[in-house]
Amino acid sequence: MGTTFDESAIDDALHELSEGEKVWAQTPLRRRRELLDDIHTRTGRFADDWVRAARTIKGLDENSPLVGEEWMSGPLTLLQAVAALSATLTALEEGRSPLDGVTTQDAPGGRVAVPILPLSGYDKLLLSGFRGEVWLRQGVDADTARRRAGLAQLDPTATGGIGVVLGAGNITSIPPLDALYELYAHNRVVMLKLNPITDPLYTVFEMVFAPLCSLGVLRIVTGGAETGSYLVHHADVAHVHMTGSANTHDTIVWGPGPEGLERKKDNRPLLDKPITSELGGVSPTIVVPGDWSDADLKYQAEHVATQRLHNGGYNCVAAQAIVLSKDWALKDKFLAELRVALAAAPQRTAYYPGSDARVADALTSYPAAEQLGSGRVLVDQLPLSDTPLLRTEYFSPVLGVVELPYAGGEFLQHAVDFANTELTGTLGANILADPATIRTLGIGFDRAIERLRYGAIAVNTWTGLAFLAPRASWGAFPGHTLDDVQSGIGVVHNAFLLDDVERTVVYGPFRPAPRSVLRGEFALSPKPPWFVDNATAATTGRRLTEFYASGNPAKIPGIFASALRG
Repeated sequence: MGTTFDESAIDDALHELSEGEKVWAQTPLRRRRELLDDIHTRTGRFADDWVRAARTIKGLDENSPLVGEEWMSGPLTLLQAVAALSATLTALEEGRSPLDGVTTQDAPGGRVAVPILPLSGYDKLLLSGFRGEVWLRQGVDADTARRRAGLAQLDPTATGGIGVVLGAGNITSIPPLDALYELYAHNRVVMLKLNPITDPLYTVFEMVFAPLCSLGVLRIVTGGAETGSYLVHHADVAHVHMTGSANTHDTIVWGPGPEGLERKKDNRPLLDKPITSELGGVSPTIVVPGDWSDADLKYQAEHVATQRLHNGGYNCVAAQAIVLSKDWALKDKFLAELRVALAAAPQRTAYYPGSDARVADALTSYPAAEQLGSGRVLVDQLPLSDTPLLRTEYFSPVLGVVELPYAGGEFLQHAVDFANTELTGTLGANILADPATIRTLGIGFDRAIERLRYGAIAVNTWTGLAFLAPRASWGAFPGHTLDDVQSGIGVVHNAFLLDDVERTVVYGPFRPAPRSVLRGEFALSPKPPWFVDNATAATTGRRLTEFYASGNPAKIPGIFASALRG
């Protein structure tokens, strides 16, 4: 379908999906799994085409290391997701819970934690020192979690109508992942509308998802706001899922302009059907003061620069507020390293619409801000409340620094309070703390993680890892409502198909190998390939994709050889 609005073509596609829903209801688990396996094969086959289209969208030179981002957050992410979902379907097909063989753990507050990383020997090899778990809501025990895992696939004949997915324009695996979640977690056939930014991927997605399109359970369309509006309000559509901004969400739910504001005030939604959403926010990185070496300061500054600048800064979970202790003796040295890292990161095109205007807005609000490199803004000495950077997701390379007047464990507890109360959104939060400090804080550190009200929390890694890990849940902290949506409602990814999800917590090594081993951390991972200054990221990303497409262990030495040069 072309980019122009074609009402009759949309009606025809929705009618085909209505017929496809009947087919889906009669499709047994084995066939559903085989469809995933076919998509896995096709993703590997068309991975080069996918990345070539993504480079075109984002204006990346074919020889740039930044192309590694497109391998890792595009086909690699989908390959891992469909493989994990296929394993879940295999368990259900055999009458087992997807959690059979998985040992659940205790999490703070009497919660159950489901390990999601590492789960295989390959995980342990390729992500040495990284781990992750999904925390379930309080009151859900392990037996209940096992019994409910599988969601709609526990009764595959009970379908849920047509779901419209409004695809994201930034990370290219988001639209496919969201479509699969609708289909498998909720048993809804899917109309996927691409964001106009990603239209060059239309043909690739059609080739990758040809098995689902041929079955009549997925349709992919392009178009602008008019097409999206027609779809979400269509009588044949049962549910809407979107990825984007809170403003876009509110326009869909309440309507545009003053009329929409009045509707919101009176609680009269324009949208007459349920909506789930993954929205952005102001993501914090809390830097816990400790006795860091010069190498630690440099590495973690590059880490924070990555959290802000990955994908050019156009990530819903990009770090926007760095929270530091005013009393940390190394604060100024860390900020000096951060300025160097931000300025030295590879320059790239500001491909996402409106980026320059949002940067200009930040400079208007903060005329004393530093400009580091092309379009990168660092705002130091931010007020502790009622200031735009803490309330507005800039979705551009704008980074602010907040200093709290506390030290040690007291700083961490106040930093958590600050993040929970002063920052807009609850999608993701990062904590950086050296192992010695974590040991010293003891239960206080665990309590801080528990108190953070975020859907993804990363300790010594970036919450982007929770996006890439297929069995992690991805979405806002639960509890938001249509009239105060913050970072959204519901979760996606979640390849175990867990019910009652609260959050995902991922952990990484504080130092890369070999320094990690020399300082007592059992972690063999070098600088992660998603770091923006990783010189071999493109090669590593391609080789990882080829490995996950083929499963051939002979490819692993090449991955390590590239990663170690990064």
